[in-house]
Amino acid sequence: MGPLEGVRVLEIGGVGPTPFCGMMLADLGAEVVRFERAGAGVLETSPKDPLLRGRRSISLNLKQPRAIEVALRLVESADVLIEGFRPGVAERLGLGPQVCLARNSRLIYGRMTGWGQEGPLAQAAGHDINYIALSGALHLIGTPGGKPVPPLNLVADFGGGGMLLALGVLAALHEVRRSGQGQVVDATMLDGVAAMMAMYFGFRAQGQFRDRTGENFLAGAAPYYDVYETKDGAYVAIGSLEPQFYAELLERLGLDRERYAASGMPALDEATRRERWPELREAIASAFRSRTRAEWCERLEGTDVCFAPVLSLEEAPCHPHNLARGTFMEVDGLLQNAPAPRFSRSTLDAPRPPRKPGEDSDALLCEAGYSEAEIEILRREGALS
Repeated sequence: MGPLEGVRVLEIGGVGPTPFCGMMLADLGAEVVRFERAGAGVLETSPKDPLLRGRRSISLNLKQPRAIEVALRLVESADVLIEGFRPGVAERLGLGPQVCLARNSRLIYGRMTGWGQEGPLAQAAGHDINYIALSGALHLIGTPGGKPVPPLNLVADFGGGGMLLALGVLAALHEVRRSGQGQVVDATMLDGVAAMMAMYFGFRAQGQFRDRTGENFLAGAAPYYDVYETKDGAYVAIGSLEPQFYAELLERLGLDRERYAASGMPALDEATRRERWPELREAIASAFRSRTRAEWCERLEGTDVCFAPVLSLEEAPCHPHNLARGTFMEVDGLLQNAPAPRFSRSTLDAPRPPRKPGEDSDALLCEAGYSEAEIEILRREGALS
């Protein structure tokens, strides 16, 4: 089921953004077959990793020519292939886009890299923190006067990487219906993060921007867009940016509207507002310290203050809103994210838990036309495990 029912995706095993893309496509109904790279030293498939759910698994030693021939046989009946090698590795293995497209001219070949297929850094190793650093994003995240703070690995790996690759694959699948020709999708984490920074380049062009760590109003510099501690040592988050939301914040916190109203008024120039911010921040902090997080939830949740409690991974699935929407679900006893987005007609099946590496090797090879004797030879020669 799902809007991608009937789409067949081959995913070459890896970690981070590529399996995230595979998870998204599988959640939306695509049949995803993951090539576990036997002997390649990558992290072993874990039955507790939601990123690997919803696939079938074949274990191939891609350093063996016979294994590459198996992979190319599967390419012939696939719609999409996604890989996360460094530039040139797939080509050296004999599994690059030119070879694959020669086998299947309608194939969408999705490539996921950090720096891109070309450029001075193309062959360098890197991680999420490096890509957000080079894009300008990391520089802005942190506290005023402090050092930049990595925001987990959500920005480049998953938002700028895996999600960008999924978008590119879907766009190419749409285009191939018109042209009949496959193509390569070059998704780069650096490019994806740069695209996510579009609004900030707009702020910069409009003069509404401070190019220093933590000094922009969406980075916690403004006291009405920040996190505050409560009486019981927990935290709450507010985002009362618009004048009407800010006015409601003052009212519900019991703060003097005449005294503090100007602190959040867009009509005042930035310097004038910022002069008032230290006093306002202390007033808001003092107010939130007067009650527990649960008490503030009772008073502020569902209002236009733009309020939410800061929840742990243990707490988030239990929140009434997340429960009502089914934002989280159990798969084989493991709590994890539910498939997203949702559709008015297409029904998304509950995800299947990750398979053991190579659990579906024989079945997939039989479907591709291999006999039991041929499969045994592949296994004996070390192409298949």
